[in-house]
Amino acid sequence: MNLAAHSASPPGDIGRWEQGEPLWKLAPKRDAEGRPYVDFMMLAPGLNKRPAQDIECLALIIREVLARFETWVVFADFNLKLNVLWVSHRYRPGLMSEIVAALRARAPELKLVAHNPEQRG
Repeated sequence: MNLAAHSASPPGDIGRWEQGEPLWKLAPKRDAEGRPYVDFMMLAPGLNKRPAQDIECLALIIREVLARFETWVVFADFNLKLNVLWVSHRYRPGLMSEIVAALRARAPELKLVAHNPEQRG
């Protein structure tokens, strides 16, 4: 999985995810051919008030799930200050739903709150 802004650190590295840089600085918007990426955001309510072990466990689950989609996911950011997971991926019909379902199957506390409707490539 190519995590452009997080290339020095895997998506499960909580130290990088805690930095909370503005997404407009981090998230890629288009691929090399100019096609837009599909984005979605999930909320983990109250996560930042839970023990560090719970946070680490969720981060590892997210990393494992996103690794299954590594050929499609181009960016992931887990902002612990806001309890928000942002994911950007290449377009494929139904892929966003697959990723969200896979994340919710392993971490039901994650709630889909916003997404960029899938567009034709």
